[in-house]
Amino acid sequence: MTGNDTNTTPVQVKDEWMIRDCLVYDEEYRDCTSIKARFNQLFIFGKTLDCSQWKEASLNCYKWVDNNNIKAANELIESEKQRRKERLLAHYRNDVWTKRTSPPENWNAPLPEYLQKEYENSYLDFKSKELRGEIPATFDPHISSFCTIL
Repeated sequence: MTGNDTNTTPVQVKDEWMIRDCLVYDEEYRDCTSIKARFNQLFIFGKTLDCSQWKEASLNCYKWVDNNNIKAANELIESEKQRRKERLLAHYRNDVWTKRTSPPENWNAPLPEYLQKEYENSYLDFKSKELRGEIPATFDPHISSFCTIL
């Protein structure tokens, strides 16, 4: 085996789909440490936030992408899970609204007549007719006349 041989077998990690592109982590870090973001953090929280998790996520991402470092991938996945948990915490703690288990009975009922009138000849109406093939695709509802002033 020579020094140039590398293992090209792809390594699979559980929940690998959670790992975003490394450039996303770089951008998150740049955004978190920018002057504008720091000013906003001071205004909102009264202090600047710790942005080290984005830097660490970026480093772990590159270790995973470049070297198939499983430990780095698992750390990155755990940080993504933690970030997701924090983001959805208010949603899960919500006790004001009752969550549905199924859609309402009449979810696909026709719109009331006054809404159907408003929908008629709207941009959405033209686009839906266009998608169904009822009108030519080149139709533009914003052009009301073909008059050109030179």
